[in-house]
Amino acid sequence: MIRSAKNDAEPTGANVKIYSRAEHNISRSLISEHALKVLYRLQKEGFDAYLVGGCVRDLLLGREPKDFDVVTNADPDQVRKVFRNCRLIGRRFRLAHVHFGREIIEVATFRGSGEEQNDNQVLNKEGRLLRDNVYGTIEEDVWRRDFTVNALYYNIKDFSVVDYVGGMTDHKTGTLKLIGDPETRFREDPVRMLRAVRFAVKLGFKLDPECERAMHNDVQLLAGIPPARLYDEALKLFLSGYALQTFEMLRHYGLFQMLFPSTENSLAVEDNSFPRLLLIKALENSDNRIAMGKTVTAYFLLAAFLWEPVRMLVKEKMAQGEVEFIAYQDAANEVISRQIKSTALPRHISLAMREVWSMQPKFNARIGSKPSRLLSHPRFRAGYDFLVLRAETGGADPELAEWWTKYQNANENEQRKMTQPPRRAQNNKSGRKRSYHRKAKDNSPKTEP
Repeated sequence: MIRSAKNDAEPTGANVKIYSRAEHNISRSLISEHALKVLYRLQKEGFDAYLVGGCVRDLLLGREPKDFDVVTNADPDQVRKVFRNCRLIGRRFRLAHVHFGREIIEVATFRGSGEEQNDNQVLNKEGRLLRDNVYGTIEEDVWRRDFTVNALYYNIKDFSVVDYVGGMTDHKTGTLKLIGDPETRFREDPVRMLRAVRFAVKLGFKLDPECERAMHNDVQLLAGIPPARLYDEALKLFLSGYALQTFEMLRHYGLFQMLFPSTENSLAVEDNSFPRLLLIKALENSDNRIAMGKTVTAYFLLAAFLWEPVRMLVKEKMAQGEVEFIAYQDAANEVISRQIKSTALPRHISLAMREVWSMQPKFNARIGSKPSRLLSHPRFRAGYDFLVLRAETGGADPELAEWWTKYQNANENEQRKMTQPPRRAQNNKSGRKRSYHRKAKDNSPKTEP
């Protein structure tokens, strides 16, 4: 292991630019009252206190922040003494969470630059940050942040915005730029490449050219990130309402293959734009649901991502003589086993995905009691929606999806009629019976009058 060294590009106090209240659009009326309580209380106790990060960025863009983060020169133990409703969390970097009912205001201590020669901040031999528990000043804290637009500080003391890295200028030009050398910053934490895509899409910003070049060169660094962390990042990427744009951008920079290698491989073998069309439709549906304020289940979208690898493997196994339902089970096991090496899937997620996949061949059975049993399945709705998705994108018979749409909305008598054997088969059977009786009558002995 090697220790972190201070980068020559680190911002200093000489570069700071302070924007007065008249020079920006942030108003206290737009800030959470609980965040204001924390800021004012810390200031009253003699500490510096600022809003920082995404909340300042969003306020400047006229958006409602999802949460409010506070940064201060008080260490976590001092913060806990100030607030009774405070809990300390974190190992890599200790944070204070101040609870106000359901709302939590996160309070972080200024992070240091890493000049201190101790074990609190450590990089591995590839340059990735393993531990970051060094406290410092606001000038040092700026350097610890990733993008310039996320490194603006709102000072509650005079309502100004403090800018050390040109973040305000990048806001105006719509540019997402890393602080410092992109190659070095991506080596410190390769997940910053995924964050770059997420923020660029969410904010509608363009990536700085130097950041783009580094991303093309450093894709393989993501292989060293724990799969569990990549799963969390994948949820942020695809469940934020911009899934389709995110998918296209990830593929452009070669990042998608690091998250879903089997899916990327299947996209190289397209048949009439399938499975790409299925993925696009699934992503569009997810974005539309979020835009309408509806919930989106992660397992459904992940099932769509991995459906084509499963389908291709099922086809191979059935060609080798496996029974269909066994082929689906084995294919699901293999695909998920490969996937968790890249992006970990919690057990409840992988089980739900298997159920959605295993239901697809069962929709072909429309005679007898099988449709009724399938309709009572706990995940029938998800399985049915997946069938409709396949039908809309060329992966299933549209007539089959229409039948199931009608069947689930029909009453009990109509459902019974829909699942009866075809009448033609009944006629043939009864016809054979009548023919037998006629033949028997014709062969009976005749008597003379």
